[in-house]
Amino acid sequence: QVRLVESGGGLVQAGGSLRLSCAASGRTFSSRSMGWFRQTPGKEREFVAAIRWIGDSTLYADSVKGRFTISRDNAKNTVYLQMNSLNSEDTAVYYCAATPPAVWTAPKSSREYVAWGQGTQVTVSS
Repeated sequence: QVRLVESGGGLVQAGGSLRLSCAASGRTFSSRSMGWFRQTPGKEREFVAAIRWIGDSTLYADSVKGRFTISRDNAKNTVYLQMNSLNSEDTAVYYCAATPPAVWTAPKSSREYVAWGQGTQVTVSS
């Protein structure tokens, strides 16, 4: 199993930037696709971005395309989410998640993921 710990959340003004990090334990990180999801109170967890285990393919939600960038450093067992041009609708708890090894079937679906971090709060003030 893999353990995930997010960091980098906080309070930022609209138009600002944040970079979230997700550190993974274990030796299987480089074989797992990774995703970022977010959730606000009363709403279902929604897909934000995903990256294939070898980093050659990425996917984004339409709402963040062009503003957010997902990347990974397999040597550091870490996945990142660079968030630019933030607005109030980006306020949420952000979670990173890991698939089983070598899976890239439906990365926009939360059902694809078997490990989740505890989440980090991002608040964008207008």
